[in-house]
Amino acid sequence: MFVRQFYTPCLAQASYYIESAGNAAVIDPLRDIDCYIDLAAQQKAIIRYVFITHFHADFVSGQLELANKTGATIIFGQEATPAYPALIATDDETFSLGACKIKVLHTPGHTIESACFLLHDEQNNPYALFSGDTLFIGDVGRPDLLSGNLDAKTLAGMLYDSIERKIKPLPDNLILYPGHGAGSACGKKLSNETSSFIGAQKVINPAFMMNKEDFIEFVTTDQPPAPAYFFKDAKINKWGSPDLSDVLTAGMRPLKPEAFRKELEAGAQVLDTRNEGGAEHVIIKNAIHIGLDGQFAIWAGSVIDFEKPLLLVCDPGTEKAAITRLARIGFDQCLGYLEGGIEAWEGSGGEVCSIGILSPELLSKAMLQDETCVLLDVRRRAELEEKGSIDAAFNIPLEELKKGLNLLNKEQCYIVFCAGGYRSLIAASIMKCAGFRTVHSVEGGIAAIKLVHPDWLSI
Repeated sequence: MFVRQFYTPCLAQASYYIESAGNAAVIDPLRDIDCYIDLAAQQKAIIRYVFITHFHADFVSGQLELANKTGATIIFGQEATPAYPALIATDDETFSLGACKIKVLHTPGHTIESACFLLHDEQNNPYALFSGDTLFIGDVGRPDLLSGNLDAKTLAGMLYDSIERKIKPLPDNLILYPGHGAGSACGKKLSNETSSFIGAQKVINPAFMMNKEDFIEFVTTDQPPAPAYFFKDAKINKWGSPDLSDVLTAGMRPLKPEAFRKELEAGAQVLDTRNEGGAEHVIIKNAIHIGLDGQFAIWAGSVIDFEKPLLLVCDPGTEKAAITRLARIGFDQCLGYLEGGIEAWEGSGGEVCSIGILSPELLSKAMLQDETCVLLDVRRRAELEEKGSIDAAFNIPLEELKKGLNLLNKEQCYIVFCAGGYRSLIAASIMKCAGFRTVHSVEGGIAAIKLVHPDWLSI
C-alpha cells in the first residue's frame, strides 16, 4: 500500500493518491491533474477511482478531466447530485483497491453530501481517514456555506452527529488526512499541520469536547467571511468545468504595452503577481498586487473581481503558474500577460504608482516624520488575540478591507502590516487602487516588529 499527500500551499488544500497492487485512487484532485497521472505512470499503476468528499467551494476540482483521461470512476457520497456521470455511494459502501479497501462514510454537516473515506490496509485494519472538510486538525468544516435549503445551525447539528457517530468511535491510532490546513477559509482556526491521528484530535480539537448545543454555537460564530467565489466554485464542481488546457491557451498570450493598454481601457482589471523587492514596489496604476509566492489562490479569490477579465503582470517565466493557480479557483478569464513586464510599461509611458516597503527599523522614523501616519493591521481578529496587537493600530482584516475603506481617510499616510508582510502588500495595493495618497507596507510584519519594538505589543 502506498499513500501520498499532495499539499498545495497557495490553496492550503490537500489531495491524495492511494495505491495497492497496481490499482490507484485519487481523493479530491486539483484541476491540474498531471501530478496524479505522472505518479501513476511512475508507479506503473492504473487510476481506477476518483473519490470526491463534497462539492468544494474553495477550488475547482479535477475529477471530470481525470476520469476522462484515465477511465476512472468518479465516486461521491450519499446525497450528492452531480450533473455528470458518477457513482453515488451509500453510507458504509466499500470499494476494493488492490489488496486494500476504501469505505465511504456519510458525514453531512459541512455540506449535505459531505463524506469521509476510511482506508483499510492489506490486513483489513483501519489505516487512515481522509476527512475532507468534515474534520480538520484543530477544527471542523464550517457549516455556514449552506447546502440546499438547510440553514447553518441545522447543518452544524448534523456535523456534530457525524463526528459523534462516525468519527469519534474510530481507533485512536488512525491517521487523519484532512482536506485543508491553515489559511483556508473553510474553517476558522486550522492547524499548520497537514496530518494527525484521531486520538490526538480527541484531546486537542474543541469539536470533540462539547455538547451539541455548545458545538452548534462554536461552529456558527466568528467564522471568517466566505469569499464570494466560494458559491460560484461549488456550482462549477456540481456542473463541471472547461478543460484546463483551453484556459491556459487563452491566458498565455504575451501582450505588448499597446495591446495591454487597449484591454485595460476596455474594462479589464490588472493583477500584479511579482514578488516585491527593494524599498518600494512599483505597480501599474489601479493594479492589485498578490505575490505568487504565498497563499496566492486564496487571496486572489478573495479580492479580485470575478466578473471582469484579467490582465497579468508577472515575473518572467511564472505566467503559466499564475494562470493555473487562478484556474484552480475557477477564474478562467485571463486575457494575457504584459510582455516585457513593468519596465516595458513604464518605457511606453504607462502610469504607475509605488508602495513603500518599510523595515521595522525604519517604521518609527517614518511615523516621526509624518505624525498623521496611521498604523493599519490587516490580520484577522483571532490572530490579534493569539499573537498580540499594537494598541495604536487600527484593525481591518484584509478580507474586509474593500468594504471598510470608507472608514479611512485617503489623504492620510497609512503604514500597513500583517503577520509576515504578504497580506499587507495586497492591502496596500487595494488602497492605492482606491486613491489613497501614501501607503507603506511593513516588511516582515508583526513578527519583525516584535523583534525591534517589543514594547509596542500588548497581548
